[in-house]
Amino acid sequence: MTSFDSSPTLSLWRLLLALAVVFVLLATTGWTTISHPRGPGESRQAALASWTHGRIGHRALPDPSAPARTIAAFFASIGPSQSTFLADAHPLVVGNLDGAPVTLRYRANRLSLARALDAEEDRLETARLSADGRREAVRRAHRFTSLMRSDRQILAFDPTGGGRTAEVLGDLERADRVSVIVPGVDTNLLTFQKTSRKFTAPAGMAESLYAAERRAAPRSRTAVIAWADYTAPVGVGIDAAMGRLATAGAVRLVGMTSALPGDSRVSLFCHSYGSVLCGVAAAGLPSRVTDVVVAGSPGMRVGSAAELSTRARVWAMRDADDWIADVPHLAFGGVGHGADPVEPAFGARLLSAAGADGHTGYFEPGTSSLDNFAAIGVGSYRNLTCASADSACRSGISGAEGV
Repeated sequence: MTSFDSSPTLSLWRLLLALAVVFVLLATTGWTTISHPRGPGESRQAALASWTHGRIGHRALPDPSAPARTIAAFFASIGPSQSTFLADAHPLVVGNLDGAPVTLRYRANRLSLARALDAEEDRLETARLSADGRREAVRRAHRFTSLMRSDRQILAFDPTGGGRTAEVLGDLERADRVSVIVPGVDTNLLTFQKTSRKFTAPAGMAESLYAAERRAAPRSRTAVIAWADYTAPVGVGIDAAMGRLATAGAVRLVGMTSALPGDSRVSLFCHSYGSVLCGVAAAGLPSRVTDVVVAGSPGMRVGSAAELSTRARVWAMRDADDWIADVPHLAFGGVGHGADPVEPAFGARLLSAAGADGHTGYFEPGTSSLDNFAAIGVGSYRNLTCASADSACRSGISGAEGV
């Protein structure tokens, strides 16, 4: 008979049991998919190659990977006219360039969207597509058309592969407080917004949070970013159980938050796998990020909030009906994301999620979860609802004690 008394064997047995639970969830939650959709249009690699050989007068263009302050100084030095020329000539680069003026990025991304739409329409007219391929192309064309509306502010856009984007609600340049929503699995261009169950998609989440913040503090200058500018896992599969995509996304999140204009305070609202990304990014976040809030988290790839090595306050919530509670919070051989952020031993400030329905209901209007997000977003900590009556989630925050 095989013995399971030795520590390595016992750990392996626990890992196999945990993976079995995950695969049962895959079969019952309907979150599995096959692959990212792929679309036509200029690739980012081609756009970057063109940028590398570009010039303004006799000046070479800056390295797109240069620090945001270097990029900002470059655009300040060439003035509005030449900046607009670059945006028009290299929209896929300028539209995603941290440090470039945000209004210039909005312009560049509108041009990139127009090009992507033209490519998609040409594909529909000339390519021999399967029924599934045609449906996907039509959906992408509709998405590009929607994102191009004159009232939308697109901070980032890349149509290649499944696609990435980020949208701003409010005046980002004048905002005193900026809220950034970091979504989880199955986030791409096609799922960025939804007609049905709109508040489960990044664009709807941002719309709901922005409205809640305006109600909470009508005179406060706020902006909300729906940040889907990373490659998210497809379904709750092996990528969702590991940290590779979170690590790549964390670099992008740190870059974006470091490049925001002005001196606004920033709060991150990280849902599901987005909380894994926020956990990886935490140590590199700029000091302007004052709060990191996780909802429905599978873990932050650490054993405690202290291990995040951030000066930001760390908050956590989970709805009573959220299936993520049944996913084992462990880490073994690169699989799993570590301790449960809503366990008291983790050390996060625990918030109420009353009213949220399941794993995707945290941004629904009328929920305690959304009200808590809004209160943090506008800095109204005294209006927070803790996870329990005896919770000390507001302790140590100036102006919030004793409420």
